[in-house]
Amino acid sequence: MARPERINALDHVVVIMFENRSLDNLLGRLYEPGEVQSFEGVAGKDLSNPIPEWADHSADRKTVPYGVAKTMDTPNPDSGEEYPHVNTQVFGLIEPAGNRGISYAKMAAPYNAPTDPNARPTMDGFLADYISAFTAETGRQPTYDEYAQIMTGYTPKQVPVVSALARGFATFDHWFCEVPSQTFPNRSFFHAATSSGYVVNTSPPDSFPVHNTAETIFERLESKGLTWRVYCDPPTPLSMTALIHASRLRGRFATNFVTTDQFLEDAAKGQLPNYSFIEPNFLHGHNDMHPAFNAMAPGMNFDPPSSLLGGEALLAKIYNAIRSSASDRGSNAFNTLMMVNFDEHGGTYDHVTPPAAPPPDPAAPVGQMDFTFNRSGIRVPAIAISPWIAERTVVNDEYRHTSVIRTLRERWSLGAPFTARDAAARDITPILSLDYPRVPESWPDVIPLPVAKFDVALLPSDDPLGPLPKAIFLACLGLGKALGQSVPDMGPDADIRGGAAVTMIRDMFFEVFPRLALP
Repeated sequence: MARPERINALDHVVVIMFENRSLDNLLGRLYEPGEVQSFEGVAGKDLSNPIPEWADHSADRKTVPYGVAKTMDTPNPDSGEEYPHVNTQVFGLIEPAGNRGISYAKMAAPYNAPTDPNARPTMDGFLADYISAFTAETGRQPTYDEYAQIMTGYTPKQVPVVSALARGFATFDHWFCEVPSQTFPNRSFFHAATSSGYVVNTSPPDSFPVHNTAETIFERLESKGLTWRVYCDPPTPLSMTALIHASRLRGRFATNFVTTDQFLEDAAKGQLPNYSFIEPNFLHGHNDMHPAFNAMAPGMNFDPPSSLLGGEALLAKIYNAIRSSASDRGSNAFNTLMMVNFDEHGGTYDHVTPPAAPPPDPAAPVGQMDFTFNRSGIRVPAIAISPWIAERTVVNDEYRHTSVIRTLRERWSLGAPFTARDAAARDITPILSLDYPRVPESWPDVIPLPVAKFDVALLPSDDPLGPLPKAIFLACLGLGKALGQSVPDMGPDADIRGGAAVTMIRDMFFEVFPRLALP
């Protein structure tokens, strides 16, 4: 292999994006005080949230201190992630009071946001929101032990792969997602620096598949003759990136969306594209690190024993593929930057106040739920892996999801900023600062904990779909209709069963995403 040069350190960029963890939840105990010069974690801090007076159980305890997660499936059930839930978590408000204990879709304006534009986040509403969301999902208030779990996070021993990589390379302790809400808006910002005014996933169901028309980084890459692929971990039958950006990427569904098996082959042969985006499996036995959501997703029993452990195993596999890549002329360990990102915090606790952020288009009308896109989402884990990064690097400066497309624009001269948001984001390139690269043999070894197999006896289910899987299913129908597929005319009140929904999705997208189809 020719002598590596730092000028080639970003010839290939690989991003693997997991789901719904805050920095405190996953990496808050990465370093003890004094181990590194500065790390904004939870060790050595007295962190807690107040128990609301209206809680049915143990309100007399007043507060819940931050602790260690007791299981690898915490929180269970899942915490609230939509815009009104995040407002409660950040500002400690449930406004109007009628928003308490109901689903976000039934909540009224101002959607738990403060009416004072100068109100400062308090980060003390995670308990209140979890109790409220739990009540909406299960029909009863949680016990103390059930709601106290939202005030817990993991230790390095519990998540050894992500912790070893964070300590072995660079971790960002002020990396924020772009929208104080859920998956689709944040993943849209990641590749387009906007969500076209939407703040929730599927309201209406065709919002992202049909109406999110923002230009993407994928098109900018193509305009310069550069290559990209989205790699999806089986058995996912379609790509979430494709669903979110369908109006722009539909012509590439059959060519640019492939499985992670193809990634392993491409890495081994030195044939990685300039930009690779990796999606975990979001379906049955999901390994996306997303908390369990069966409580709010009856009809689709696809929670594994631990999506965290499954995600750790996938992360190790991707990392090792890059580490062992030694092509002389193509992609290899020396010219590939790997990023580990999380789309949003998913309602898990974090103590750091999200900063203000420039609206993507200051002249645009007010967005969904009256949001003006003038503040960031909550802090999430982010790790940069490269031989040009010193071990135990902690980046204290503010970074955000749009830092990735800012970096890609700068690396390959891809033109002007997409929006004011990526224009203000920091470039990652300066983090790759070593004069001489670290040889892969010196990189940390990663050994994931054993992953219990998903119980296939759970499939398929004849139970009616709950609100969350029904919304995702209807979004898939919206995409299918836009693609000219024959789709049934179903609305939010339709009686849709889990097994039938899975079969319909697979049948609908078998030809649309031929390279994701299982043999």
